[in-house]
Amino acid sequence: MSSHHIVRDDQEPALIIANGAACNMELLGQLLEWQPLVIVLDSAIERVIDLNIKVDVVLGDFDRGFNPEEILLSQFPIDIIHTPDQNKTDLEKAFDYLIERGIPAANVIWATGRRADHTITNITNLVSYRNQLKIVIHDDHSKIFLLPQKFQKWYTAGTNISLIPIGVVSGITTENLLFPLKDESLSMGYRTGSSNQVIEDGLVTINHTNGDLLLMECVD
Repeated sequence: MSSHHIVRDDQEPALIIANGAACNMELLGQLLEWQPLVIVLDSAIERVIDLNIKVDVVLGDFDRGFNPEEILLSQFPIDIIHTPDQNKTDLEKAFDYLIERGIPAANVIWATGRRADHTITNITNLVSYRNQLKIVIHDDHSKIFLLPQKFQKWYTAGTNISLIPIGVVSGITTENLLFPLKDESLSMGYRTGSSNQVIEDGLVTINHTNGDLLLMECVD
């Protein structure tokens, strides 16, 4: 899969490739097509190189026998960013890198699947960056992002939507969903909005007053 570079104005979402379960090649190709910047976590670099993807940045703590000379030979030019801080995950460090560069958004793949602890951490960490980056996590079955307090989007009838609270979320009101909510609360571990569905083609409205609410667009 060849390089995708078309523009480099740092205004389009960057693509971050983590080290979870791989997505299908069609999704990968779609996300690469218009991305101005590709960042790969160091634990996944060999897998990415095997797919013949041109990488802009490899980032991480390089604690797995990382050989920068080999990467430079196969991927030149490339920025190698050493981030040894053990208080943050490599994905968080990638988000910090984008914030420092002033890039406003990121698509993330290979961040789910494999180890459950990594998957849960990667998804819930979206909360920490809600005011700094627009982040969407993609895999073969889901598109995951954090909702603003007022949200509207056009969907086709039958689209599967799950509302997953991080902690407690209150004042949730929805329109055009099969199982509506009206000024209600969801709480992680007690009540979630999993497996809802769009009733008819058109706008779906989801508003909430307090808390952090994830939306997952799901495909079986």
